[in-house]
Amino acid sequence: MDMDAQAWNERYATSELIWTDQPNRFVAEELAGQPAGRAVDIGAGEGRNAVWLARQGWRVLAVDFSAVALDKGRAFAERLKVGGQIEWHEADVRTFSPEPGSYELALLSYLHLAPDALAGVFQRAARALAPGGVLLAVGHDRANLEHGVGGPQEPEILYSPGALRDVLTACGLSVPRAETRERPTPEGVALDTFVLAFAPPEADGVSAEG
Repeated sequence: MDMDAQAWNERYATSELIWTDQPNRFVAEELAGQPAGRAVDIGAGEGRNAVWLARQGWRVLAVDFSAVALDKGRAFAERLKVGGQIEWHEADVRTFSPEPGSYELALLSYLHLAPDALAGVFQRAARALAPGGVLLAVGHDRANLEHGVGGPQEPEILYSPGALRDVLTACGLSVPRAETRERPTPEGVALDTFVLAFAPPEADGVSAEG
């Protein structure tokens, strides 16, 4: 997937919102009603999930390399009166390292990178979790190429539940759920990988590699 910041800035500048202002359905279903804490949204884009989390009481660090997207997210948050609960941070997620042991939630939503780069992002996200913290990841499933609609068409950057489970298990997380889910769209049914993982109760169970 294209990781050129200028290209994405131009794309985000073309309309009010490229993506919907609603949170990802799986994020909302999984986290609604859960106790709020600190969250890091890695690859936050225009902030739809970060804003939703803030409205649920979370304090959110929203990270993206597009300054235009972050500006739109900041304005969106201000309109909904949750701007004070979100820190907008411009950074390349391929090198960004959130503070270790500091977050009750790490969220990665439709972040598609080359496999080695993505593994590094997940390793650093795992390290960022406080003891017992949650990592939630959702992205376009590789099966979507043949059996779904939309999404990137490069197989090497698409998710699969088994591969993502292996990456997160190697990071020291437990992965009770790693599955392919259907997501209805106006064009038809898309297939997404959904993964829920947990840091161990003690932070020293998380891998320091990456």
